[in-house]
Formats: sequence, structure tokens, C-alpha cells
Amino acid sequence: MSAAIIAHCDWSIDRKKRWMCVAVRNGAGWTLSAPEPVGDTHNLIQRLRRRAGADGALLIGFDFPIGLPAAYGRALGLADFRSFLPSLGDPRFARWFDVAEHRGEISIDRPFYPMRPGGTRRHHLFDALGFQATDLLRRCERATLDRGDACMLFWTLGGNQVGKAALTGWREIILPNLEKLSLWPFDGPLHELMRPGATVVVETYPGDVYGQLGIPRRPVWSKRQQDGRRSVASHLMRWLEDRPQVEGSGLQSLISDGFGNGKDGEDRFDATVGLLGMIDVVECRRGEGVPEVDDVKTWEGWILGQQV
Repeated sequence: MSAAIIAHCDWSIDRKKRWMCVAVRNGAGWTLSAPEPVGDTHNLIQRLRRRAGADGALLIGFDFPIGLPAAYGRALGLADFRSFLPSLGDPRFARWFDVAEHRGEISIDRPFYPMRPGGTRRHHLFDALGFQATDLLRRCERATLDRGDACMLFWTLGGNQVGKAALTGWREIILPNLEKLSLWPFDGPLHELMRPGATVVVETYPGDVYGQLGIPRRPVWSKRQQDGRRSVASHLMRWLEDRPQVEGSGLQSLISDGFGNGKDGEDRFDATVGLLGMIDVVECRRGEGVPEVDDVKTWEGWILGQQV
């Protein structure tokens, strides 16, 4: 696959916690730079496109959900996720980005809940939308041998919620650039989308890449602590050592140090880890992972590199 730039953005609703790590094509290999703030999202795609050049393909990954549960999507009465996105400008979806404060405000056209804690229950979502819990999980979010179910898209409470991140990501990145982007896997497999001058957006999950790097779950470590990140540094260093075509000298001291002792250390760590996983897919060391299921390609999307 041909790409001039690969970028991975660790996303957050807090703009200060958005960091990205970038790989630049260097002949037959890649040069990695230290993580940098994402900055102004209004011109993020344009800034990365300039680095890629007019004829260079840009691959950019975000760790927020890109897709909708298929059962919910079909209930909307639309053809697919691609058809749904432009409709967010229609009067029908005028409250789509407004997270419901009370259970009575939840509807098929306003499914995100709750705005804040206090008397809220997940079954409020199920009752209001008319779905079972499993119906509101995309296939890539369901339990695997290595982890339990992820948090469902529409639930917006708790440390592992992703709904508010999806809302900000769609509003700031996807929708303003919709006509300029190819969305994987909705628009096709990655090797077909990576054409000269293309900009391709994929969904990522750094937590899945931990396992790809061989980072064990035991002993328990915390990415939120510098000591925890430092304890798994050898796995990232081994990745670099095993890939001589990747120039990562600008990252080595940062990795060894556990990405510093600041609060942004975990964000810079995940920005880097996600990029390593993306490079392996582009270099065909790992498959894209998309299962041959129509719902995945029409409504739900997939996490790049996650295997069934």
C-alpha cells in the first residue's frame, strides 16, 4: 500500500489531551517523529495533506467510533452509514449532537444519554430505543477472548464511555471534510483506497495494539502512570528493533522514559502505540481484519487491524 503520511490521533473531548504521532515515508521505510498536539481540528486534515504532498496518500487514524450499530442503523430507515452522515444536517436530526439529559428526551433521532449522572440507568436507553443491550454494540465492540464488551456508543457516562468522543470527532473531523475523505471500510478495502492524493480515515483502538506488541495483561500496569508506561517500554523498543525500515530514533528516549511524568503522558503513549499498529497494517504485516459481513461494511465499520 502506498502512503506518504500515516498519522494516529489519540482523541479526547478535552482538546488539551489530543495528541498525534506521525510517520513520514522515507524511501522504502518510515521516519517517526515524537508525538505532537493535534492542535486546531478545523485545519488538521489540510495540515497533514500539505505534509503528504499533492500526490501523496494520507492515512489518518482516530480512536473514536466511526459507525453505528447495524440494528439501530436499519431502524433509521436509511441505506448505510455513508448515507446517514450527510443527513445529520437535516431537521430530523437537529438534536442528534445534544446528549439527552432525561430519559424522556431519548429518541431514535437523539440517542445519546445521559448528559450527567444522577438517577440514570442503561435500561433507559434500551426502553426508549426499543433494543436489547447486544443490539447497541457494534461487532468490533463485542467481547473477545482478550477483553469484555466495550462501552456501547450511545452511553455517555463513565471512564470508558466513547459516545461524547464520537460526537466531537464526527462534528469536528468527519462531517466538515466528508466530501474529501475516504472512510474505511465503508468505501472499500484499504489497499484500494490508498491512491495518490487520497485522504483515508480509519478507526483505531490502541488497547488492541497492546496485545499485538506483546504487552502482557499481568502483572497489572497502568498507562496513566509513568512507571507503568516505562515497565512496558521494552515491547515498543522491540517493535522498532524488528523493523529496520522504520527510523524511530526520535522516539527512543521518550519511550524509555515512559513518555514523561506529565498528565499528557498517557495520551502521547497511545498516540504512538496506535501508529505502530497502523504501520503494521500498511506494511502488510497484519491484515485489516474486516470480517466478510455486510453489516460491518454498510453500518458498523471496524477497528483497523482487529482480528475476528
